[in-house]
Amino acid sequence: MHRLPRTLLCSVILSACLVLRAGAADLAPPPAAVEPAGAVPPAWSFRFVPYGWLIALNGTQTVRGRSAKVNASFPDIVEKSDTLVALMGNFEARRGPFALYGDLVWTRIGFESENVRTRAPAPGITTTVGRSLGLDIEMAILEVGAAYEVARSGPLALDVLGGVRYWHQKADLSFESARTVEVGDLELAGGLAFARSGSVDWLDPVIGARVRYAVAPGHELFLRGDVGGFGVGSTFSWQAVGGYGFDFGTYNGVTVSGVIGYRALSVDYAQGEGRRRYAFDMIQHGPILGVSLRW
Repeated sequence: MHRLPRTLLCSVILSACLVLRAGAADLAPPPAAVEPAGAVPPAWSFRFVPYGWLIALNGTQTVRGRSAKVNASFPDIVEKSDTLVALMGNFEARRGPFALYGDLVWTRIGFESENVRTRAPAPGITTTVGRSLGLDIEMAILEVGAAYEVARSGPLALDVLGGVRYWHQKADLSFESARTVEVGDLELAGGLAFARSGSVDWLDPVIGARVRYAVAPGHELFLRGDVGGFGVGSTFSWQAVGGYGFDFGTYNGVTVSGVIGYRALSVDYAQGEGRRRYAFDMIQHGPILGVSLRW
């Protein structure tokens, strides 16, 4: 008679222990949730590329209504130019698919008469001028904009981009003053007549696309094209750049790469009429060589 209550009591105690254990488990704090790797915002990365652009020029330069045909390769400019100074660099900041970029080209180039030929004057100039002896151009081209990666397939990526390209120029065109007619608006010095443009500035909107292809780790091919102007600044401009980048190594967290390629930039700009006319209808093209610093 006494064994049954004792067995029942043990069963009740065992059940109570199980209930308390389950309740304690319910009261314990839940394990910390692990965020998927894709939810972490990507960090910014930066790239700076100082480079040299071995420029050749083909086209027409007009200063104060006097036009000159320019046809000079880079070796011509190096061999025969009395002035050749250049400063160039490219910068890009990228976060995930989004990037901001900037590019600066500044040059001062002097051409001798072998690469400059007088052309017919602009409308409003009734007589021509003597044989052109030289052309000096100081030019700055600053481009800023944004790019966005719209498609990716394995090692291949496609970016669309948009921005603005700012141009600043000064040009001096010189002639033999003894053979020059209508020199009233020209400057005379040392037997030469100079047509000086002063500062000329304009701003072009730009849209384009860029393709990047990772050939192998640390090796990338790139191709970029854009168009701009649309009558806002210049009548029209276009650019094509292609190249190859290859890593040398990483030093103190900075990846150093070499960059080789080719760049062509064309613009057709004009302002004013008659003796106030300034025009720059030119293709600038040539190899590019640079060093990329990425961190």
